Amino acid sequence: MGNTLKQLGKLDEALASYRQAVALKHDYDEAYYNLGNTLRELGRLDEALASYKQAIALKPDLVQAHYNLGNTLKQLGKLDEALASYRQAVKLKPDYAEAYNNLGITLQELGRLGDAEASYTKAIVLKPDYTEAHRHITLMRKYNGEDEHYSKMLELYLNENISKEQRCHINFGLAKAYEDMGDFERAFQHYSEGNLLRKKLLNYDINQDIELFKKLKSSYPKIEKNSLELDKLSKNLMPIFIVGIPRSGTTLVEQIISSHSEVTGAGELNFVAQFGAAIATDFIEANNESLLDFRNKYLNRLQKVSKGNLIVTDKMPQNFRYIGLIAATFPEAKIIHVKRDPAAVCWSNYKKYFESKSIGYCYEIDDVISYHKLYENLMNFWTKTLSDRIYELDYELLTVNQENETRGLIEYLGLNWDEKCLSPQNNTRRVTTASNLQIRKKMYRGSSEEWKKYKPFLNGAFDGLLSS
Repeated sequence: MGNTLKQLGKLDEALASYRQAVALKHDYDEAYYNLGNTLRELGRLDEALASYKQAIALKPDLVQAHYNLGNTLKQLGKLDEALASYRQAVKLKPDYAEAYNNLGITLQELGRLGDAEASYTKAIVLKPDYTEAHRHITLMRKYNGEDEHYSKMLELYLNENISKEQRCHINFGLAKAYEDMGDFERAFQHYSEGNLLRKKLLNYDINQDIELFKKLKSSYPKIEKNSLELDKLSKNLMPIFIVGIPRSGTTLVEQIISSHSEVTGAGELNFVAQFGAAIATDFIEANNESLLDFRNKYLNRLQKVSKGNLIVTDKMPQNFRYIGLIAATFPEAKIIHVKRDPAAVCWSNYKKYFESKSIGYCYEIDDVISYHKLYENLMNFWTKTLSDRIYELDYELLTVNQENETRGLIEYLGLNWDEKCLSPQNNTRRVTTASNLQIRKKMYRGSSEEWKKYKPFLNGAFDGLLSS
């Protein structure tokens, strides 16, 4: 019954059935495993972790439980533990291509790029049409026309029997390869085809974001009216929220700040959306009680990833949507808005395959541009009412005038100067975002000009963005 309810999408009812099953049969490993899967789907990761561990305790060779334990640990940012789980999965099942792929992703996030590529390669040896692993490999190397891996991807692309999802992955992979070879016309063709497929698979409609942004603005006056007062709050941690449209430079900014000895970089945390979205959209009434509840839940989760520091960064870019709620709930917090050249950021969004299924706007040029306008409009709304709370940081200025901009940023945060902040590429912290390869390199100028290589194929689409 639990399995059937889960297939029907009735996850809470499925949970009840699985729990009844293990109540009746305490050593039912499969039920604990399915309970873990359902809890993970509901975002209840700590509980999922406990269920997978119970399943493994009952049946140590339950390979899927080791694999999904790894996936859950990875989501929680426990990358070393995730590695151990994936390794146990491939030890039990040496032909487990998916585990090798996710092992590769985890190694990449840890900065162990050579090991990551080897793991992706192993996944492909085991499963030659594993297009997701092919796409991952393209991000690790530079291509020329004689590259054997490029030939394999082309062969897969020409195979009419692969699924839409496989074709989507292989298009993004080929686009990257052609870009490396300087064939921007072919690269653009593959980006276009891959994006079209991804949009269909996600069933995205820009109207859902138009409605969301309307709600965020209309709900704010009630949130502002119930703003929490600093002198009545316990202040154990100081969160730093780094926001902006994805691909605007938020990862680089977090690398700079978390290079400081007093700061922990916690990466992209989903806690604001998880605990606060319902308040920000007026689904739950904004009052003193609900804001305090949101604050406490957020800080409790933040404490777990703080590594003993009192100052912690949360660089979920799309928290820009919730700036009003953040300002009202965390009067002590610092909010940094990272801005980047509109055409550069729109192109960077379009050419990126995001693992998250919650980002759907970036798979069609018109949608990317429309979403950027929604973002600018909302940021103007926040700036008018909260200008004293938002620190504006220009990505282009940061790359051109690194020391001055960095010193200004550290001063805004109220921290003493730390020379390490000028060498973010030496920051060894783990990075789980789409930028985890770029931030291992020294900061460089000119990245915002790269979209111009594709200008001949955009038919003037970005002209209205007033790009420099």
